[in-house]
Amino acid sequence: MLKSILALSVIGMMVFGGISIQAEEGSRIESFDNTPKILIAFFSRTNNTKALAEHIQSLVGGDIFQVVTKNPYPEGYRATTRVARAELNNDERPELAATISPEDMEKYDVIFLGYPNWWGTMPMAMFTFLEQYDLSGKTIVPFCTHGGGGLGRCPSDIAKLSPNATIHQGFAIRTGFFRFLDRRAPNDVADWLRGLGFLR
Repeated sequence: MLKSILALSVIGMMVFGGISIQAEEGSRIESFDNTPKILIAFFSRTNNTKALAEHIQSLVGGDIFQVVTKNPYPEGYRATTRVARAELNNDERPELAATISPEDMEKYDVIFLGYPNWWGTMPMAMFTFLEQYDLSGKTIVPFCTHGGGGLGRCPSDIAKLSPNATIHQGFAIRTGFFRFLDRRAPNDVADWLRGLGFLR
């Protein structure tokens, strides 16, 4: 069982209605015992999705794991979009820097799956991640950050990769409006989780 995961990304911060969610390089993200057993797995290039993942963990508990590619994406936005587009067009599966063993994955009942929406779907690294596991009988809960495309076709792509899992209603928040939504975002996240039965 994963008891803690060492965060691999650089300093990231997002403010939810006065709640500063900050993760520093090398900081340790603690996990919590919970029933059902929850994993929050996410990919984040700019730390927006990471901040959202950590906020969800603060509400539902569970273990957290950051999906990181062995070869980093470019620092520039446009350069990253070009690489991401090429990966999508070529149906690539980027190699990951670290994984969860199938034995550890088997212990989880619910998997929150977070990512930015790139070209209408998940980054191809998330395809690499999902294809490692048989998630039959598990519940997958998608959440994403985006620049206007919402969840896109991510839920249907997840369903194709994990056909025997239950896919719950996802949550999407627009990256460019984090500041505008800072007072409303915590309520939106909590309402979504409450609607799915994870909060009372």
